[in-house]
Amino acid sequence: MTPPDAHPVPSATLPGGEMPLLGLGTWQAEGDDCYRAVSTALEAGYRHVDTATGYGNEEQVGRALRESGLARDEVFVTTKLPPEAEGKEAETLARSLEALGTDHLDLWLVHWPPGGVAAPWVWARLVEARNEGYVRSVGVSNYSVEQVDVLSEQVGETPAVDQIPWSPADHDPRLAHELARRGVVLEGYSPFKRTDLDAPVLREVAATHGVSPAQVVVRWHLDHGYVVIPKSVTPGRIRTNLDVTGFALDDAELARIDALGG
Repeated sequence: MTPPDAHPVPSATLPGGEMPLLGLGTWQAEGDDCYRAVSTALEAGYRHVDTATGYGNEEQVGRALRESGLARDEVFVTTKLPPEAEGKEAETLARSLEALGTDHLDLWLVHWPPGGVAAPWVWARLVEARNEGYVRSVGVSNYSVEQVDVLSEQVGETPAVDQIPWSPADHDPRLAHELARRGVVLEGYSPFKRTDLDAPVLREVAATHGVSPAQVVVRWHLDHGYVVIPKSVTPGRIRTNLDVTGFALDDAELARIDALGG
């Protein structure tokens, strides 16, 4: 197995520990495809896996974790509470822990604002689970800054993470600044789906570094301090997405890529 430090990846500091900025996303990864993808990722050196109750693949992720030979604390594991589980937070968490084969999560997120509203009463249950030791850090997904503020004001606890659609094409410096100002780590999903990998700037920067445009997109996240969780079930792409620690983007390159966000 590849040593854990073979692919050094920077991390973000959460209240409950360090979160690698690069992880494997598992949205739309099903059955054995998900199991094999997570197994490949862990063997390659990934130490961060993102899943969700709504993905229906927590058991496959758990199986890959158990069979990896890695100690539980070597892998940062995230799952998410579906909005329809409002009022059933404790039961849903118990099922997730059982499926994943662990006694704790590194990060538990509210997957979507329940009913389209911030739902501080749901957020309070996540904070309670964190305080009881079942979860090390808690956050949200697909929340606006205004909704994050509602949670902070009404529960007295600010989400550690907001997982949102993010890519060079989505780049919004104001949004990134507002989250950072509140101490919220920005975690992006769908980095490739939302970006034109044929964009001239990505091709030019990739050629400069001898890498692919997709690798440039991943590196762009890391150099900005954003978390990124590209999803793939293809072994070669899983490994390539991780192979981004041998180069870095300079300020001029970052600015050119940022401009894709308009």
